[in-house]
Amino acid sequence: MRYRGLSPLQLLTVWVVFMLVVGAVLGATGPRAVAALADLAQVAPSRLPWVATRVTAFLSYLAITGSVVYGLLLSTKMLDAIAHRPVSFALHQDLAAIGLGLAGIHVVLLGLDATVPFSFAEMLVPFVAPYQPFWVGVGQLTFYVVGIVIASFYVRRRIGQRTWRLLHYLTFLSFVGATAHGVMSGSDSGAAWAWWSYVGATTLVVFLTGYRIVTAVTTSRERASRPMYGQRSGPGAGPLSGPRPAPLDLRAPHRGLTVAPERVDRSGAPGSMP
Repeated sequence: MRYRGLSPLQLLTVWVVFMLVVGAVLGATGPRAVAALADLAQVAPSRLPWVATRVTAFLSYLAITGSVVYGLLLSTKMLDAIAHRPVSFALHQDLAAIGLGLAGIHVVLLGLDATVPFSFAEMLVPFVAPYQPFWVGVGQLTFYVVGIVIASFYVRRRIGQRTWRLLHYLTFLSFVGATAHGVMSGSDSGAAWAWWSYVGATTLVVFLTGYRIVTAVTTSRERASRPMYGQRSGPGAGPLSGPRPAPLDLRAPHRGLTVAPERVDRSGAPGSMP
């Protein structure tokens, strides 16, 4: 697919729609969120780290989801008509790094939250947490997997394209782990907004993954059905028949070369070249 880009009118429309959506969301939820935080700061200030932990957890999940979605859009070449691949690839990498950074802040805030105290070892070692140890451990393993995937971007030339692709498939595992960790260990997973966030993200990733598989299978079948050199397609396919090209006569004179004529002796028989 050839890059065409967006016209100025299309680009302006996209930004206007984006700003309207962001403004509508902030206008509908911002005042209530600020009022709730102000009340919480007055009544129970010790609960503020818990709120910050939940916020960073969801922002990290959205960033990781965005990175996976962008990677699928890149592999299906759906963005190539409106965006340069280097720009899309950089955004794919940056979203993964932002998700990892927010997850790190989420881990640090767990140590400040007095609701469920976490020791330093419990924050780093999987499956030893005092709260939901298995599902918290899944989240910790997901954190390390995302770190491995991001590190692979910087050593891509050293490890080779094949190894980098194999490591990159871990992004699907990280998305599954992050979703399971959020649903099973998140204290607000039962809320409608949280539940539909997980459902929407999972539906989008599953749809794009299915589309990627279908396009890959279709492409491989098209390549396999193309006739190879020396064969013909259709009924009775087999080796191409017809006259073979004449072999190259190395003894024939070539353009740009001068060949001395053979000498003929008195008897008319060809003699040797001088």
